[in-house]
Amino acid sequence: MTAAAASLLLVLTVCLTVAQLPRPQGAGETLSVAGAAVAAVAATVWRPRCSVILLTDGTTSSTTVFTELGGLGAPWGVTVFQVAAEGKSPNMTEALLSRLVAQARRVRQVSWCVTVVVVSDDSAFLAASAEWIFKGRLLVWTNRLLAVTRRPLSHLRHLHTSFSMMNAMLLLLDDTSGYPRCVVYVHLPYSPQVVEVAQWSPRRGLILTSHHTLFPDKFARLVYGPEFVVASEEFPPHVVNNMAPSPQHPHVFTGPLVYLLDLLAQTCNFTYTFSRPSDGAWGTKLPDGSWTGMVGMVGRQEADLGLGPFGVSATRAEMVDFTRSILIDNLRIMGGLGHPEVDPWGFLLPLAPLVWVSILVTLAVVLVAVFLLSLCFLPQRHNRLEWFLDIFFSFIRVLFQQDAWVTGGWWWERLVLGAWMLMVLVLIRSYAGTLMSILAVRYIPQPFQSLRELLDDRSTTMIWEVGTVYMQYLQAVKTGIFSEVMASENDGRLKLVLTTEYLHMADTLVTEGRHALVIEDLTGKVIMADHFSLIGECNFYQSREVFLPVFLSMIGQKNHPLVPALNNRIKSVTEAGLYGYWMKHLSINSTRCIRPPTKITVNNSLSVANLWGMFVMLAGGHVLALVVLGIELLSL
Repeated sequence: MTAAAASLLLVLTVCLTVAQLPRPQGAGETLSVAGAAVAAVAATVWRPRCSVILLTDGTTSSTTVFTELGGLGAPWGVTVFQVAAEGKSPNMTEALLSRLVAQARRVRQVSWCVTVVVVSDDSAFLAASAEWIFKGRLLVWTNRLLAVTRRPLSHLRHLHTSFSMMNAMLLLLDDTSGYPRCVVYVHLPYSPQVVEVAQWSPRRGLILTSHHTLFPDKFARLVYGPEFVVASEEFPPHVVNNMAPSPQHPHVFTGPLVYLLDLLAQTCNFTYTFSRPSDGAWGTKLPDGSWTGMVGMVGRQEADLGLGPFGVSATRAEMVDFTRSILIDNLRIMGGLGHPEVDPWGFLLPLAPLVWVSILVTLAVVLVAVFLLSLCFLPQRHNRLEWFLDIFFSFIRVLFQQDAWVTGGWWWERLVLGAWMLMVLVLIRSYAGTLMSILAVRYIPQPFQSLRELLDDRSTTMIWEVGTVYMQYLQAVKTGIFSEVMASENDGRLKLVLTTEYLHMADTLVTEGRHALVIEDLTGKVIMADHFSLIGECNFYQSREVFLPVFLSMIGQKNHPLVPALNNRIKSVTEAGLYGYWMKHLSINSTRCIRPPTKITVNNSLSVANLWGMFVMLAGGHVLALVVLGIELLSL
C-alpha cells in the first residue's frame, strides 16, 4: 500500500511539473546529449525502491525530458522540477529554490533512496541549487547528487566547498568536436583537488579511470589527512586533564573518550588539536537564541567536533548533530558520610516490632486460655476477678524477670505458668546476647537517598553542574519535583559549578555535610575513588535513587557528513566492549567506595551516650508509677 501510494505521488508530480515545462527548443540540449551518460552512471547505483529527482533551470524542453526519463530506468520513477531563472533576480531564484527543495524533500521521504540530477549550464544556478540542497537537507549521505553541465571545470571552482561535503559528482559534457564525451569528477573533502573518476563515450560506454568508485564514501577514510579542532573540557572519568604533557603525548587530555578519539583519528586519517571553551561549559541555549560552551563552538563552526560526552536533547539537536551514543548515564546524589553515631534507642532493636507485637498477642492468648480453663474447673468461684488479676500480674512479673508464685491452685495453673516462664527465659537470653552486640555498633548516617529527601532538608545546598543538558531540562519544566529544584535557587539552596570544580567541592563543602553534589553516576564513582586513593578513607556515598537518564555522545557540525562516517566506528567500539574495558581500567580503587558500610563495630566501654535511652525509659516508668500511686491515694 505504501509503495503504491508513493508511486502514484511520483507519477502525479511528474505530470504536473512537466505540463509547465517550455516547448521544445531543438537538439543540442545538455540533457539530450548527456542523457546516455547519466543513465549509465545511475544504473551503477540503482537499488530497489530508488527514485530520481530531476532539477533543471528551464532550458530543457519537455520533449527531452520525456525522452531521457525513459532511459534512466528508475525503479520508483522520476520527479521533475524546474526553476526558470532567466529574467529573475538572484533573490527570487533562491526563494524558488527554497520552496522547490521543500517539495522535493517530501518526495525523498516516501522513497527508500534518491538520486538528485541537476542539469544546467549556468554556474550560478548550479551553485545556488547545491547550496539549497545542502541547507534544506534534501540529501542524506545514502542519497546522491549528480550535476550535469557543459561548463568547463575551471569555471566551477566555487562548487568545490558544497560538492566536497555531499555525496555528489560532477558530469562535464564536451561536444565541441562533434563527438560527445563526458568526464565524471568527484570533489574530495579538505583538499582543493578534483579527481577524475570515470569517462563516458558512445562507443566505449562508461569506464572507471581511477581507484575511486562512482559516488565514493569520501569520509570513510579522509585521503588528505586534515587537522580538526576538537572542543573538549575535563569530565572524569571520560576525559581527564593530563597536567604533565610530554612530547610523545602532547595532548592536554586523556581518558576513555580520548582513546576513542585517537582510534577514530587513526582509522579515518585525521589529526586534531584540543580547544577548551572560554566558559568551561558543555552548552545551553540562551534566551536570545545564542549558545554557550562547546555546543556553541561546534554550532558556530569554531570547532569540527565536540568531545563531550554530551547528553542528547532535542534542543541541542537544533544546533549540532549527535554521533551514535557511547553509553547511558544518570544522576545520583553524592553526599558526605556522617560520623559514626550511637543509637540511644538501640536496646529496642534486638527485637523487631513484629516480635514485640507477637509477645503481647501471646500473653493475651495465654490469659484468655487461663480464663476459659477457670470457667471449666472453677464454675462457682465468687472471687474470680481477684483471682484473675493475681494470675495476670504473675505472668507480667515473669515477663519482667521478677519473682512469681502460685499458692495451691490447680495443676493446669502451674503448667501454663511454667510454659510461659520457659518461653520468656529463651526470649530474654536471646535478647540479652543480641543487645550486647548492638551496643558495640556505630551507625554512619547516609541521609539523602532520594531527590525528595534532599529537597525537604532546608539546611542542605544542592550543587549542580552549569551548562548541561540537565540544567536545560530543569529550566524548561514548569511543574513537578525538578521545577522545585530550580525554585530552590531563590532560597540560595542551588549552587551551579563547572566540572573542573567537582573535586574541590567534594573535598571541602560536601564532606562538611551541608552540601550535596547531584552528579553523574560514573563521575561520582571516580571522585570517590580518587579521594580514597589520596587519604585511604571512604568519606562519600551515592544515593540509591537514580534519575534523569541520558544518552551520551560526541557532537559534530550540523548536517556534516563526517558524523555518519564516525558512527560506524563508534558502533564497533561500543559493541565490542572496548569503551567499557577502558572505563574499568581507568583508575585503581574504582570500586572501593561504591557501597560504603552503614554500620561499624567498635570495642570500648559503655557510657551514658550508649545507654541514655534506657535511663529515659526507667525514669518514665517511675514517673508513671508515681502517677498511678497518686491516683490510688486520691481514690481512697
